[in-house]
Parts: sequence; structure tokens; C-alpha cells
Amino acid sequence: MRELLVGLLNGIAFAVITGIAAYIWFRVPALGVVIGLAMICNLVAAALGGILIPLALRRLRVDPAVASSPFVTTATDVVGFFSFLSIATLWFGLR
Repeated sequence: MRELLVGLLNGIAFAVITGIAAYIWFRVPALGVVIGLAMICNLVAAALGGILIPLALRRLRVDPAVASSPFVTTATDVVGFFSFLSIATLWFGLR
């Protein structure tokens, strides 16, 4: 639970920073919101993946220190990609 809270707080902090940077760069306030929301989703997923994937690997008797890195990286990349595209599709009313 503590790791999830840390992921959420990091997500919010980085969402504010990245959202402001996106707004300054593109001058589209809604894009800053979309990027910020996607950043929160991505960092919460990274916290959950960083907890659950090593636990699952340990249960499967695989060394999590060696094997978890590619799985956690893949999970965060996939969640980040799809969360950004999904939130942008919903926010901007695209089909």
C-alpha cells in the first residue's frame, strides 16, 4: 500500500511538472491535462508492477533481481502508451 501511495504522489508531482511543460511548449491547456493524467496512470502502474512482478517471479522460483527488469519496463511502457492514447481519445472526443 505504501508503494502505491508513493507512486500516486510521484505521479501527481511529475504530472504537474510535465503538464505545465506541455502547456508552455504547445500552448494547448487540454494537452497538458491529458499528459498529466497519463503520467499519473503510468507511475501508479510502475509502482504496482515494481511490487507485483518481482513477487510473481519469486513465486515461480525465478530470481527477481535478474528477471524482473524487462517485465517491469515493458509493463510501464505499455501502460504509458495506452493510457496516453486512451485519455487523449476520450478527452478530445476522437473516434
